[in-house]
Amino acid sequence: MRILFALLGSLSLGLGVLGAFLPVLPTTPFVLLSAFLFGKSSPRVHAWLVGHPWFGGMIRDWQAHRGLRAHVRRRALLMMALSFSFSIYIVPLWWVKVGLVLTFLALLVWFLRLPLVPDQPAVAMKQPRP
Repeated sequence: MRILFALLGSLSLGLGVLGAFLPVLPTTPFVLLSAFLFGKSSPRVHAWLVGHPWFGGMIRDWQAHRGLRAHVRRRALLMMALSFSFSIYIVPLWWVKVGLVLTFLALLVWFLRLPLVPDQPAVAMKQPRP
């Protein structure tokens, strides 16, 4: 079973990396899925993924709070809107365009319902004593 989870985790991570460059293919769900799968199959790869400079923050936020930070949400919404707009523009079939619009709207509703993780201040402010 561990081998199956490791293979699926590798496939999911590969799709997540491709999603960073291809329109309509999402990155975050595949990276989160790969973190789950590697957590079941390989603690070493899971630790590497959680500590990764690009993916680690979103994985830690998801594991701790089941949400994402506001700047991640803004960037993801922008990329989703751009990639869906581009895809809708280049597709010649009207029924595919309708399907893309409906998919975007469903994804948007789901995405906006995710909770926001509060940003931690970089330096704690000291309160003066009265």
